[in-house]
Amino acid sequence: MTTRSLQPELYLASKSPRRQQLLKQVGVTFYKLCLDYQEKVVPGDSAEATVCRLAEEKAEAGWKHKHRQLNLPVLGADTLVKHSGRMLGKPENLSQAKEILRLLSGSKHEVVSAICMIQDDKKVSMLSSSTVFFREISGLEIEHYWASGEPADKAGAYAIQGIGAVFIKRIEGSYSGVMGLPIYETGQLLKKFNIEIL
Repeated sequence: MTTRSLQPELYLASKSPRRQQLLKQVGVTFYKLCLDYQEKVVPGDSAEATVCRLAEEKAEAGWKHKHRQLNLPVLGADTLVKHSGRMLGKPENLSQAKEILRLLSGSKHEVVSAICMIQDDKKVSMLSSSTVFFREISGLEIEHYWASGEPADKAGAYAIQGIGAVFIKRIEGSYSGVMGLPIYETGQLLKKFNIEIL
């Protein structure tokens, strides 16, 4: 029986603790790249086109990062929530959280996550899309949820892996994709760069 090396196998161009957690969950070791990257939405672009572009831009920024020293691939990722074709970002205050969560309450929405990996002149992207069904949420629940601090830095103003799970009746698609890093697609992408999970 062979054992995997504990040496880092890639660079992760993301500050997200959820993405770090998911990579660790499947035994992938990595260096974190803390990039000062500004996400920009292009008017008229779909959620799918936006997450693919942002994931690619993050991977490219990571590849060009001046502290990069080892020739390891760089993984970038991005996630967006959309409801009836409208993209929903991260709430900056209670008012925005109320607007988003009232919209999601008692309805379904989509979560799209894109990943992109770059090494030398090789660049590969993959996309995951999931549908999430919410129960009705009261105004008081929204206020209490905001007070917990959880929604503030989350696309769609909730975290499926946190307290926000109580709002979710069911999902169709990838749980890890809703978290921010679709593990099935990530595994397929890693294989293309000769990184085996098992």
